[in-house]
Amino acid sequence: MLNVVCMKWGDKYGPEYVNKLYSMVRRHLHKEYRFICLTDTTIGLCKGIETKPIPEMKLPEDIPERCWRKLTSFSSALNLTGVILYLDIDTIIVDSIDRFIDYPGDFVIIKDWRKDTGQSSVYRFNAGMYEDVLHNFQNNPYEIIKNYRNEQEYLTDYIRKKHTLTYWPKKWVSSFKYHCTQWFPFALWREPVIPRKTRIITFHGLPNPPDAYEGTKSKWYRYILPTPWIREHWQ
Repeated sequence: MLNVVCMKWGDKYGPEYVNKLYSMVRRHLHKEYRFICLTDTTIGLCKGIETKPIPEMKLPEDIPERCWRKLTSFSSALNLTGVILYLDIDTIIVDSIDRFIDYPGDFVIIKDWRKDTGQSSVYRFNAGMYEDVLHNFQNNPYEIIKNYRNEQEYLTDYIRKKHTLTYWPKKWVSSFKYHCTQWFPFALWREPVIPRKTRIITFHGLPNPPDAYEGTKSKWYRYILPTPWIREHWQ
């Protein structure tokens, strides 16, 4: 069984992010699969999306939000079997993702573009194989939070030490911020582009897809013209 899993909690992102991801997966994944959203509310999610509650996680109340809840994707409480392809809900799929299922490796994740670590917008693993990632965090939360800036740095380092880590081919996943936008001053007259061979575009940090579509001038060195192709793909 193939499971495409995403996660939504709180009100930072609306249900439209999940609905659009579901639609993009339907267009670009040509295999039999379940689409599952781990969430604290089902309000606004379209028919066809399976939902499961986010497994309980004992997070210290005094820690900053660094996506630690994503580690519950490894919980046996989900009662999933087979392959899990995890996708952040603020990603845009622009081409077939079939090869993300077939690519060799037990645990596969994006290689961060600027650091020697993984970037967890897209990762794949076999259900039930990595629950120790979650257990270790639950047993040592303060030590881990002290040594790792966020969930993806901890996840990558733990898998690298305890299991086998594989990175996706670097051209398959692009960062909107680093690969699609133009450098200043070219950004003043050149629209963002989709890099060649890209299949998934991540929107880590800012801007989010709707802001990129409209264009943003939040910083002189992060000037982004309106990006029409986002409407074509993010639907």
